[in-house]
Amino acid sequence: MVTISELLQELEQERHSTRRVLELIPQDRLDWKPHEKSMTLGQLAQHVASLPQRIAELSTRPTFDVKTQIPRPSPASVAELLAELERSVQTAKAVLGGMDDSALSTPWKMMDGEREVMAMPRVALLRSVLFNHWYHHRGQLTVYLRMVGARVPAVYGSSADENPMAGTSS
Repeated sequence: MVTISELLQELEQERHSTRRVLELIPQDRLDWKPHEKSMTLGQLAQHVASLPQRIAELSTRPTFDVKTQIPRPSPASVAELLAELERSVQTAKAVLGGMDDSALSTPWKMMDGEREVMAMPRVALLRSVLFNHWYHHRGQLTVYLRMVGARVPAVYGSSADENPMAGTSS
């Protein structure tokens, strides 16, 4: 069984990788997007920065309605994104730290009005939506970085721009 302590440790570890990705966003490309249906680079980065807080807070409620509008604000600067990430992670740590391990088995439901879309224990919500969803969007963000010509940091091993195993960056 996953424990609150393990979730907090992962949150802290991944904060560092996420910060490195956000730090490499070119300030002048926040409005860029790869396709008309896509979020802008800034919107995606803002989503990545704010996700820990949003999902940790969501996990304290018994349900979430899929019809709820999710804001997609655009940051004014990369510094704003970095500050948002720090706030978001600190809030998520406080929310998760306020739970005990038994709270992880509490049922949670995604609803569409009165219709249940899915149900899972709170720990599954945290694993799949807080963490896996966060990593998914962070991965998208690294693709955006490559597409605008920015450096891509090594996250789980080397990238074409960084090889931490060799102690070099290109």
